[in-house]
Amino acid sequence: MEAREELRKLRESTGMNRKEFCEYFEIPYMTETDWELGNRRVPQYLLRLMAYKIQMEKLADKRIKDDKADNIADK
Repeated sequence: MEAREELRKLRESTGMNRKEFCEYFEIPYMTETDWELGNRRVPQYLLRLMAYKIQMEKLADKRIKDDKADNIADK
C-alpha cells in the first residue's frame, strides 16, 4: 500500500475530514492534500507517529469512559 493510501485510511479511521485532520495534527491543509493526492510523499515515520497518537488517544478515551462507568456502578 502506498503512503498516500495509508494516510487517507488513517484519516478516514478517525472520522475526520481533511480540515479537521490538519487542525488536529497542525499540518498545513495543502501539505496534507498534496500527500493524499500523491503530489508529495508523506514520510513513513510521520505516518507511524500519527497512527500512534490516534491509537493512544483512543485508548485514553476508552479509559475515561471505563472510569466513568465504574464510578456509576459504584454508586
